Amino acid sequence: MYTIGQLAKTSALSRSTLLYYDSIGLFSPSGRSSSNYRTYTDADRARLEQICTYRRTGLSLRDIGRIMKTRGRQGLVPLLEKRLDELSREIRALRSQQHFIVKLFKNDRAISRIRVMDKGSWIKLLETAGLDEAARDKWHAEFERLAPEAHQDFLEALGIPVKEVALIRKYSRGGRRE
Repeated sequence: MYTIGQLAKTSALSRSTLLYYDSIGLFSPSGRSSSNYRTYTDADRARLEQICTYRRTGLSLRDIGRIMKTRGRQGLVPLLEKRLDELSREIRALRSQQHFIVKLFKNDRAISRIRVMDKGSWIKLLETAGLDEAARDKWHAEFERLAPEAHQDFLEALGIPVKEVALIRKYSRGGRRE
């Protein structure tokens, strides 16, 4: 049996977090001591570890509660897919902000401190690695074939405008270069 303090320490959560989880019905103790203190079993500890795992994915406590009530993974995959979509949108928005800020810099030295790759830097890197235009086209075609959504994300991450991304992807799928 574990006390709330012991469980908090082993889970790296605060005692108040565990009390909050109890108050919302997400994680309650299995029992009470003779002094009416909360007591937790190894099964409770395993359940808390599962809750912590789901929290690391960024799922809401409400969604975690639904998953935990099913006592299985029913509904987990759609929730994780939804979370991945949310993260992708957030990452795209952050990349867009990052590229906008980079454009505001006029000082190349300031830009060099920022960990961001743009189209020009990427092309220069590929050329340095020995890839000519035909090899780069082949690289894009293979990327598009294997992971079209990731290819889209990558091109957007380089700060390439939406219309140009669409043209690159079209050409990569065997379309004509315009």
